[in-house]
Amino acid sequence: MKKYLPEWMHEWISLLDVALAIVLILLVAWLLRLLTRRLLARLGMHYTLPPQVETAARRLSNFVIGSAALVAILDQLGVSPTILWTAFTGFAAVGAVAFFAAWSVLSNIFCTLLIFTTRPFRLGDRIELLENGEKPGLKGQVVDINLIYTTLQEIGGPAEGTLMQIPNSLFFQRGLRRWPAGPTQAHVIQGDG
Repeated sequence: MKKYLPEWMHEWISLLDVALAIVLILLVAWLLRLLTRRLLARLGMHYTLPPQVETAARRLSNFVIGSAALVAILDQLGVSPTILWTAFTGFAAVGAVAFFAAWSVLSNIFCTLLIFTTRPFRLGDRIELLENGEKPGLKGQVVDINLIYTTLQEIGGPAEGTLMQIPNSLFFQRGLRRWPAGPTQAHVIQGDG
């Protein structure tokens, strides 16, 4: 067909060819989505599947069809599927490493929220974080609670008076013994900070 058209239209024909291919891909994807939706509805009625299973299967099929259509469209535009797969796996690996690295920080921040809402201890309280059962553990007076750590002033032991910073997530992994602060003692501690 190109030989019957002028030279300046050859570039437009290749663009039109790509556009028609993309429209065809979108049409096939839409038809497949419609077909799978009806098929899943019939299967759900025939086998009396719970609505949650049918919804999950429909979402999964929509995702697979949409992803395949996207890859086919990008292939028509000249993007290699190998490059897409490499980029996807690279981003997924970096995301997994970043999430794993930030997990302890996120855990401590969430545990801080729990400490402020459930109030297992307060500023000025004397607490002991038990190792297991009745074995003595870290013991001190609560002098500060921040997003990551709770600071205790050590009571007893060889380093009495020193400050210990304990990750907030540790308070939900071990047993805790608490001696509430008296009214004057709590007031003095809160007045300093």
